[in-house]
Amino acid sequence: MRFLERKTLMKTNIFNYTHEQLTEKLLSLGEKKFRATQLFTWIYEKNVLNFQEMTDISKTSIVLLENTFSFELPKIHSRQDSSDGTMKLLLELSDGALIETVLMRYDYGNSVCVTTQVGCNMGCKFCASGLLKKKRDLTSGEILGQVYTVNQLLKEEDINKRVSHVVIMGIGEPFDNYDNVMSFIRIINHPKAFAIGARHITVSTCGIVPQIKAFAHEGIQVKLAISLHAPTDEIRSKIMPINARFPVAEVIEAARYYESITNKRVTFEYILIDGVNDSLKEAAALVNLVQDMLAFVNLIPYNPVDEHGFKRSKQTSQRAFYDYLMQNGVNTTLRKEFGSDIDAACGQLRAKKEHERAA
Repeated sequence: MRFLERKTLMKTNIFNYTHEQLTEKLLSLGEKKFRATQLFTWIYEKNVLNFQEMTDISKTSIVLLENTFSFELPKIHSRQDSSDGTMKLLLELSDGALIETVLMRYDYGNSVCVTTQVGCNMGCKFCASGLLKKKRDLTSGEILGQVYTVNQLLKEEDINKRVSHVVIMGIGEPFDNYDNVMSFIRIINHPKAFAIGARHITVSTCGIVPQIKAFAHEGIQVKLAISLHAPTDEIRSKIMPINARFPVAEVIEAARYYESITNKRVTFEYILIDGVNDSLKEAAALVNLVQDMLAFVNLIPYNPVDEHGFKRSKQTSQRAFYDYLMQNGVNTTLRKEFGSDIDAACGQLRAKKEHERAA
C-alpha cells in the first residue's frame, strides 16, 4: 500500500508533453479537452510556471495538476559570451548531467543549437562532442528546456526578443534519440507553444539511414541536414566510424529517398579539415555525388579540438573548394564563423568541465 501511495505522488515534467500527449493525459485524469490548450497558453505564451497563478483554472483542477506535473528546467552552470554576440551555456540537468546549448545571433533572428544526448557514441574523430561517451538520452522536456532557458535570457535583454530558429545539432546524435526529438519538434512548432515555424527548424544527423527514411514520412516541413564531411568511404571511414554501418552510397540513397517523398532538399554539412577532405579531388567527388539532387552543401570551417590534432582548412583551400562546387552547379555556402573567441567547438566546454570534476 505504501508503495502504491508513493507511486501516485510521482510527478512528470510537463515540458515532456506535446499538445496531443497532454490532451490525452488530462482526459485520462477526468479533465476537459480544452485544458491542454489552457496550460500551453499559460506556460509558453505567458511564461507562468505556477499552477496557482493560472487564474482561469478551478482550484480542484489546480490541486490535480500540482499532484501530477512538475516544471523542470535546466540550471545555468556557466556561460560564455563571444564578442560577436554568440552565447554558449553549460546547463545542468536535474540529475547533475551537463549539456551545452548555443545561441547564435543572425540578421534574420536568434538561432539556438540544442543538445539531444548526454555525451555521444558516434565517435567522429574531429568532434569534441564524442570526447565523452553517451550516458543517456535527453527527454523531450530536457531538450525543450534549453530553448525555454535561452528565451528567458533574451527577454531579459529585450521583452520582444525570442528564439526564432532552432538547429538540433548540439551534443549527441538526434536520430539516436528519435522519438524524444520528434516530440520536442512538435512542441516548439505548436502555435500555442513557441510557434517556431517548421522551416525554421533543422535536424542534423550523421547518417542514420533508417531514421532518415522514417523522417521522410513524418509529414512536417522541418529541414534535414546530413553530416557528410567526406565524399568517399575511404576518407569518411577514417573520420566517422558510423560510415562502417552506413557507407556513403547508403546515406546518399537515403537522402534521395527523402527528397523523393518530401520534395524538399537535403543540406549536406561538410567540415573542411586541412589535408584530409579539402582538396579539389574531394570537391569533384562531392559534385558527382549530389549534382543531380536538390541538395545544398554547407561548408564549415573546422573548429580545432586539441585532443584530435586536426587543423582548419586554409582560407585559400576553403575558397577554392567553394568555388569549384558553385562552378559545377552545386548550391553551396561557406558558413560564417561564430564564437571563435570562446569554446567554439560543440562539446568543448562540457568536456573541460567534466575533466575538472574528475580531477
